[in-house]
Amino acid sequence: MNTELLTATNIIVAITCLVSFKLMDNRAGKSKLIFHPVTIKQHQQWYRFITSGFIHADTMHLAINMFVLWSFGNAIESYYYPTFLEGSITIKFLFLYFGGVIVASIPSYQRHKNDSSYAALGASGGVSAVVFAVIMFAPWQNLYLYGIIAIPQILAGVGYLYYSWVKDKNATDNIGHMAHFTGAIWGFMFTGFMNFDLFGRFVDLTLRGPSWL
Repeated sequence: MNTELLTATNIIVAITCLVSFKLMDNRAGKSKLIFHPVTIKQHQQWYRFITSGFIHADTMHLAINMFVLWSFGNAIESYYYPTFLEGSITIKFLFLYFGGVIVASIPSYQRHKNDSSYAALGASGGVSAVVFAVIMFAPWQNLYLYGIIAIPQILAGVGYLYYSWVKDKNATDNIGHMAHFTGAIWGFMFTGFMNFDLFGRFVDLTLRGPSWL
């Protein structure tokens, strides 16, 4: 068996897809895993901070999250973390991802722990953490919006944070914008704290600008 396929990223993607597809139209099953602050508070079901990351609202929600996780997560595991960090790469990646899932839900828990109508699901917090970990290493590398439009990661990241912050303050949908914001900050800071030199390197690369200037 090709061990390169057995990355933590690929295993997480596979398990998340299996669980999400199985429970996509199973409301009873979803209700046991979904992030529901009132239930967590009343019954101390803290596991929901993690299990909510394995279920998704629909196929599009799942596909976007898992494609981004697969792309950026494997880059972290196979190149960025091994190059700039020492030892236990898989463990560090798991803390990055699941830490993002958990930390991203904390503001929502504090805000909605007495609101029985609120519930959330999806891996967006963990995915945001992984994406912003990559941005720390390569701020001016292009990512491709819709697979076509090239945007430097640092600009996309700043825009993403601003959009998430504004949308959270003026929420008119059921998307956890603050979870996206918080997960992103976690991914960037967690990675930097494992090697403080990365903060200086990030500032230097950012100020240098893209290579084509």
